[in-house]
Amino acid sequence: MMTVHEVSRLTGVSIRALHHYDRIGLLPPAELTPAGYRLYDDTALERLQCILLFKEIGFPLKEIGRILENSVFDRNRALDQQIALLEMKKEHLENLIDLARGIKMIGVKNLDFTAFDTKKIDEYAKQARESWGHTAQYREYQEKSDGRTSEQERQYGVELMGILAKFGEMKDCAPTSEAVQKQVKKLQDFITDHYYTCSDEILLALGKMYAGGGSMTENIDNAGGEGTAACAARAIQAYCGR
Repeated sequence: MMTVHEVSRLTGVSIRALHHYDRIGLLPPAELTPAGYRLYDDTALERLQCILLFKEIGFPLKEIGRILENSVFDRNRALDQQIALLEMKKEHLENLIDLARGIKMIGVKNLDFTAFDTKKIDEYAKQARESWGHTAQYREYQEKSDGRTSEQERQYGVELMGILAKFGEMKDCAPTSEAVQKQVKKLQDFITDHYYTCSDEILLALGKMYAGGGSMTENIDNAGGEGTAACAARAIQAYCGR
């Protein structure tokens, strides 16, 4: 566990900003001490990384919160976009350095301003924002989540994880069995009721993400036992291929 001061020193995010993130429900601490001091664990720090990545792309804090609470959030996809954006910025800075060195060596002989052009970076960042914020599912999620409190969002997340954890009790059952298939239908209906219309196509993509490794697989397995995420993925595949 880390205190808010330690997190601030580690990340460069001001204490005031961390307090603000907590107040708006974007980054609540893992727990509070008896004296009321905030404590952050590794999960909270991973979430803070995601927040900073989306801030770099240009998302406002309210939109970042909605994306992170969305059940289809793909951290690896966000990292790929951030890596691409940073590589573009690196190339841009290298071009500026080369220009500055050239001016220092030979003076301003050729008035070339191409090194200052950031259109490529700006366009990529715009596309990245649109890829997260302008899908029909995301717009539907926005509409359904308007007016919800952070506690309500957290509760829906707990309920969703509870549905997924139930697959851990079904690991010895055939994916096509009636009980397993009913659980898949319950999962699909819950996502549709509380987030966005969960078509079979979207559900199948979610199943692949559940068993795709990383924090999502770990969280599901932690809730239902090792192999729960893989069991859910197999059940979803059978359901969508029925």
